Amino acid sequence: MLELLEMLAIGFAVGMTGALVPGPMLFATIDTSLKKGWRAGPEVFLGHAFLELLVCILVIYGVTAVSDNTVMTISFIGGATLIIFGVLTFRNAKGAASSMHEHGTTGSNPVLAGIVTSASNPYFWLWWLAAGSALVLRGLEISILAAAMFVIGHWIADLGYFTLVSTSFSKGKKFMSPKLYERVLMSCSLFLVLFGSWFIIGM
Repeated sequence: MLELLEMLAIGFAVGMTGALVPGPMLFATIDTSLKKGWRAGPEVFLGHAFLELLVCILVIYGVTAVSDNTVMTISFIGGATLIIFGVLTFRNAKGAASSMHEHGTTGSNPVLAGIVTSASNPYFWLWWLAAGSALVLRGLEISILAAAMFVIGHWIADLGYFTLVSTSFSKGKKFMSPKLYERVLMSCSLFLVLFGSWFIIGM
């Protein structure tokens, strides 16, 4: 029982350290919560968690090694996707600002945003195929339930943090002028473009 609680605590701690670092998923949460409300956080998390579940299945079946060519491919495709995602957010920022009080009119899909920003983030893959896989395998040495507890702890941290972010920004939206709202969206889009460019240039 203590080993299960230990894996849950490790998963939560690791999840919080990852969630607190600004990245594409955070900015996607801010973007979609301004458009969709507080539910955007949990929905972005669902997309992220779906992808993590697939990665954990790969880890259990022994797919953990990555070659240099694989890392380069992940960096290029992921970087390019983030740039495209950022450009589209930038293009839609003005239109979103003009209809900021018309809840749900932008057509953004938070679950899809969670999948796209996770799948296109090279750090996501490299972390899970290195540190993440090691922790899952450590749990498997105890039992499949211990490995599951690690993942559950990780998910509790992600869900809690991104729900807090989406709730905060959706409430703060009421106090934003359309111009400030537009600038927040443009800042998110700029970060995504710079983040994606950094991965491509650093290949």
